[in-house]
Formats: sequence, C-alpha cells, structure tokens
Amino acid sequence: MFKQMKSDIRTVFENDPAARGLFEVVFTYSGLHALWAHRIAHALFKRRWYSLARIISQFSRFMTGIEIHPGARIGKRLFIDHGMGVVIGETCEIGDDVVIYQGVTLGGTGKEKGKRHPTIGSNVVVGSGAKVLGSFTIGENSNIGSNAVVLREVPPNSTVVGNPGKVVKQNGERVRDRLDHTNLPDPIVDTLRSMQKEIDELRKELTTQKEQLASPELNRSDVPMHRDLQKR
Repeated sequence: MFKQMKSDIRTVFENDPAARGLFEVVFTYSGLHALWAHRIAHALFKRRWYSLARIISQFSRFMTGIEIHPGARIGKRLFIDHGMGVVIGETCEIGDDVVIYQGVTLGGTGKEKGKRHPTIGSNVVVGSGAKVLGSFTIGENSNIGSNAVVLREVPPNSTVVGNPGKVVKQNGERVRDRLDHTNLPDPIVDTLRSMQKEIDELRKELTTQKEQLASPELNRSDVPMHRDLQKR
C-alpha cells in the first residue's frame, strides 16, 4: 500500500512542474486525495459493501470535486491534474500512466445495463473538458483534445479533437480528412439551405408560367393550367 502511495506521489512530480515539495503534494493535491479514497472505496465495492463504498466515494467528491464511482477500475500511476468536475463512471476501466485534466467525463450514453462506460488504454492524455461517452476503447498512446466529445472507438496512437470527436492524427501522421474547426457542419443550416433552394426553383418556375400566360402571342388553349389560373 505504501509502495503504491509513493508511486502516486512520484507520478505527481513527473507530470506537474508546479509541484514544489512532498508536503505540498500530499496535503494539497485533490487528484491524489481522490485517487487514494477511490482505492479504499473500490476495495469495499469488490467485497460487496456497496453502501459504505458509495459513502466514501461521495465524501471524496464533496472534498475534492472529483467523482469516481467505486466500481471503476483504475491502473497504476493515474494523474488527475486540478481535477474539479472530473466524473468517472462505474464500469470505466483506465490503464496505466493516464493523465486526466479538469472537467473530464468518462460516462455512459443512457440507461443500458452491463459495460456502459469507456475503456481508456495506457499512456492516454484526456484534455480538460473532454467527454468520452459510451462503451468503447480509447487506444493506448492517444490524446483526446480539450472539449472533444468522443462517441466512438479510437485506434491506438491517435489524436482526437472536435464535437463530435474525429481522429486528426494517427501514428504521427495527419489524417487527410481532418476536422476543420472554422467550417463545422450544421445539419439544420444545411436543411434550411436545401429548402430555400427548392422554394427559389418553384418560384422561378411559377414566374415563367405567369409570363407565358401574359404573352398575347400564346395560344391559351395550349396551356392546361390557364383556366385554373384564371379562376384564381
């Protein structure tokens, strides 16, 4: 137990250049406190002491602003930087050497049963405000950009940005069809544009028919709509 705590403290120094000393890290780093509380709660959860585990989890949430369900399985050397607003769901699995920033949600998408939260591979960095929702895997050595909303599986060694999240870099190379943040698709706008185009075409056709009817050279008997238009 103490060996693992030392490893956790060492992880803080490795990932946070603002960490100045042992006393400061042990007593002021909320991510560290939340992780230690989770280890106790998770041990109780595995022994089916669910209520006590949830009490510890909720107390940790109240003290740190980080909510980790006791059922979540977390690997070694997890680093939660700042941590306020972080939520980690019950069936979430996190690998080793993962870094999570503030405001991250590793959650589900509904009321489905069984595995409903993501699996985060080792050496993954999840940027602040990112949402990873659903039962799928984020491949190891991947980076999730700040405020990205990831709803599908991510291959290893990838970089994901945007809403919805899209892979823009894989294995060190840029993906050609990368996301353009200045020109994001808007389905509502696209639908309105399509409707406006159709209205313009119908209006043009109607104007042409009216011009034909108004022409003195036109034999009105040849126009099937002539009588109807006259009545109107």
